[in-house]
Amino acid sequence: MSGILLRLACTAAMAAQVALAPAPALAAPVPQRSVAQLLTDLQQLYRQTEQATETYNATAGKLAAQRAEVKRLDGELARARLALKGSRVDAGRLAREQYQNSSDFSVYVRLLLARDPQQALDEGHVIGRVAGERAATLGRLTGAERRADTLARAARRALDTQLTLAGKQRKQRDDVTRRLADVERLLASLTPQQRGAVSRLEQDGVARAQQSLTDSGALGADRPASTEGGQAVRYALDQLGKPYRWGAEGPASFDCSGLTSRAWARAGTPIPRTSQEQWARLPHVPLNALRPGDLVIYFPEATHVALYLGGGKVVQAPRTGENVKISPLAANPVLGAVRPDAAPRRL
Repeated sequence: MSGILLRLACTAAMAAQVALAPAPALAAPVPQRSVAQLLTDLQQLYRQTEQATETYNATAGKLAAQRAEVKRLDGELARARLALKGSRVDAGRLAREQYQNSSDFSVYVRLLLARDPQQALDEGHVIGRVAGERAATLGRLTGAERRADTLARAARRALDTQLTLAGKQRKQRDDVTRRLADVERLLASLTPQQRGAVSRLEQDGVARAQQSLTDSGALGADRPASTEGGQAVRYALDQLGKPYRWGAEGPASFDCSGLTSRAWARAGTPIPRTSQEQWARLPHVPLNALRPGDLVIYFPEATHVALYLGGGKVVQAPRTGENVKISPLAANPVLGAVRPDAAPRRL
């Protein structure tokens, strides 16, 4: 009986200790981001993704040019080796002839010993021509060897550059993929109500920016498009509704600079592939002098581009998850504008 009482007393003491022990602190609630902060985060992710995409596009263009250079050098090297083979055949023939005729007198000795000096002179001219042909053959051999060696070194360097660019492109592709995954994770974390609120806030911001741009007088009266500009506009409008896809330049999908570069290529005026190169290499025009077909460049890093339609509107391939569409010119922070069919800028 006393053992039972002892166990009950111990149990009561342990219960008292548990009751007196401080309760564990509850985890602090994760602060909810405001709609404005969600929009800011999304816009930043989209911007980083597009910047990575344009960097990838620039490397892709360099890689394509380098592959063409490797192919050209390989072709020249093959022709040089064929010419070298022919020169070596000629040189071998000359070596055999030289060996077979090694006992011949020199031209001068034959002239002194000849009964008919004129005949000896005529023979000397023939021998001189043969010697000249031999020298020319040896010169061709030497030149062919030198050219083949130079081309072989150039081809190796070009191939090394191609491999370097290919590795760089793979890393940039992975960077774009990683940034897109960040966008998708943030979008997946939003409720339908949050997504709707973010969309409305973004549209309101664009409307205010467009009104401010109009009120400032920065946009002038509409000007007529050039023939090429009109063709570029028509091509871009024909792509309405096609999906955005990073790195794409048609015909089924586009990214921003893929759309503008393809539109102007169809108009007969090839332009650089990326928005950054378009901004750097094409003639700049003020916003109050815009005409349809001009390109509007966005963000301080020139990482987005759209094609001006007139009336303060642009056609653009906006971003992942959206389609080619018509938007207000102020859909993004404007950097400036360029005109592909104006006189080329001096770089």
